[in-house]
Amino acid sequence: MQNGIIILDFGSQYNQLIGRRIREMEVYSEIVPFNTPLSEILEKKPKGIILSGGPSSVNAENAHLVEKELYEQDIPVLGICYGMQLTAHILGGKVAKGDKGEYGKAHLDIVKENELLKGVCQNSIVWMSHFDEVAELPVGFELNARSGVIASISNPEKMIYGVQFHPEVSHSEEGGKMIENFVFGICKADRNWKLTNYIEKTVAEIKEKVGDQKVILGLSGGVDSSVAAVLIHKAIGDQLNCIFVDTGLLRKNEGKKVMENYGKHFKMNIKMVDASERFLSKLSGIGDPEEKRKIIGNEFVYVFDEESKQIEGAKFLAQGTIYPDVIESQSVKGPSAVIKSHHNVGGLPEEMDFQLLEPLRELFKDEVRKVGEELGIPHELVYRHPFPGPGLGIRVLGEVDAEKVRILQEADDIFIEELYKNDLYEKVSQAFVVLLPVKSVGVMGDERTYEYTAVVRSANTIDFMTATWSRLPYEFLDTVSSRIINEVRGINRVAYDISSKPPATIEWE
Repeated sequence: MQNGIIILDFGSQYNQLIGRRIREMEVYSEIVPFNTPLSEILEKKPKGIILSGGPSSVNAENAHLVEKELYEQDIPVLGICYGMQLTAHILGGKVAKGDKGEYGKAHLDIVKENELLKGVCQNSIVWMSHFDEVAELPVGFELNARSGVIASISNPEKMIYGVQFHPEVSHSEEGGKMIENFVFGICKADRNWKLTNYIEKTVAEIKEKVGDQKVILGLSGGVDSSVAAVLIHKAIGDQLNCIFVDTGLLRKNEGKKVMENYGKHFKMNIKMVDASERFLSKLSGIGDPEEKRKIIGNEFVYVFDEESKQIEGAKFLAQGTIYPDVIESQSVKGPSAVIKSHHNVGGLPEEMDFQLLEPLRELFKDEVRKVGEELGIPHELVYRHPFPGPGLGIRVLGEVDAEKVRILQEADDIFIEELYKNDLYEKVSQAFVVLLPVKSVGVMGDERTYEYTAVVRSANTIDFMTATWSRLPYEFLDTVSSRIINEVRGINRVAYDISSKPPATIEWE
């Protein structure tokens, strides 16, 4: 798509946020690697270009750079954090290592307002994360704001702007206003990104591409694969064949719910494969988290491969790939930093000889949910919390067996049921129970028990890059703990995880 905002990725953990903020303004945004040739960028006819932040220094030997010609195209440019330092460096300014750096909240002292800072309050809070700083401005640039260091610069005549802070994160109080000023006030971008149009366009494209051929899709019951399935089904109906693999590591009654929701409600062709014994057998005696992930991923590939061969005439393989997956696959951080080992149809072997169909590959997660609702998928299914590819295989810590999975399914089901009952489910971002490989002494009735410990985990986050633990009411936690201990045979102790990310992660394994 053309006439949007292009974001050059220099490795910032926040670059997806920039793209999402712009999409929320109904303007198309696209994230590409920093070393994308300028000719390819210009082919997209961008209304503006944003240089993201990044972890390296412009003074490093192998620094990530751009061509100087980028700034000579009569296209507005905004450099964020590393992007501002890079702009100063390339255009003749000086970037130096700071005395102590700035991390976290800072107050913006506006020295001279410009189009980017128009309407922004004096002393507005912004989010800093840098050690290097701009020491000398390039010729033709003016200082617009400070925060103890140079925080905002510009060359209005050439439509080049830079900020040392991150306007895209929620901690920057008026960051949204600044991005809006850039997108509409400086770039004069059009509102050209509407999801209703996306559905119509994508359905037409699927019909044209697939014709009268068959399509296979691995349906997991998660948001991405479900929305992809319903979108493709809307386009080609019974030419779509879904395969649902029950690994034995899913949530309680997950298989039954998937068949009811998508087989009966949407009238899709779905084959359910019960491979639970097969997966649990392969996991027997394995305790290492990464090894468990690989076993589950490989076995999923084998099962899916076997089942797909039974569908004659299928020419296309559909996947629920979404835009963050695409961004990560081309990230400047390199494959070793971004590839996750999880079971996903994306790991299928090349010799399966299918053409790929990925109708969601241009959408962020929140956009996928909106498309799902537009397609008529029930709200509670579209807004389900994320569930890991390896399933309960990485929520049963240590070795996995059928009894531990049963125990965890029951405990997790109680927790989720209580969240719904107390109108808390959509107020938290991800909630689940973990079963520890730890037993402790307890007393139930007049008997001594020696059973497992369960940990309740609930996190709140905007982007899943950082997260805080949910401040759930004590009375609610009391109810959850009591129900799990009283109703789930095998658990006699419940703990609540109050770790934030970082330093912890949301999942335990």
